[in-house]
Amino acid sequence: MKRYLIFVAVGPALGGFVLLMVTTYQSGYWTETNADEIAKVLKVFVVSLQYSYLFGFLPALMICAIDDILCHVRRIGPTLRMLLVGAIAFFLAAFNYSSHGADYGVLQFVLYGLVGFIPATISSWLVHKFVDEPLPPAPAQSATESHG
Repeated sequence: MKRYLIFVAVGPALGGFVLLMVTTYQSGYWTETNADEIAKVLKVFVVSLQYSYLFGFLPALMICAIDDILCHVRRIGPTLRMLLVGAIAFFLAAFNYSSHGADYGVLQFVLYGLVGFIPATISSWLVHKFVDEPLPPAPAQSATESHG
């Protein structure tokens, strides 16, 4: 249960922030940067945070379910699990966002992929650090192996 709470608490906020950074970069907003411009972006982030949770709640739960499944696979260590979860989230976000709008290409695909990769990887890392993960059960020995 803690795993799902971490993903839902951290994922949508980070995803919303990264999505805001990607869209402001693509719009050319960062050509002139000063303290007022940064304050405006942070204000937009705070105002839109409720929508990040509204639309990011279910995707965070889905990515968490993948993380939970991979946690029970004995041969997959925590680092590989974090990277697999991040890669799956990368492609899901990239295919979801990058095909919309006038611009498309490799840069947009990568930027929108980071919207999924960063929150999923950080959430998976936080779960690894702060949640006691049960060890997967050891493979059962057959009757012939135990008496031989």
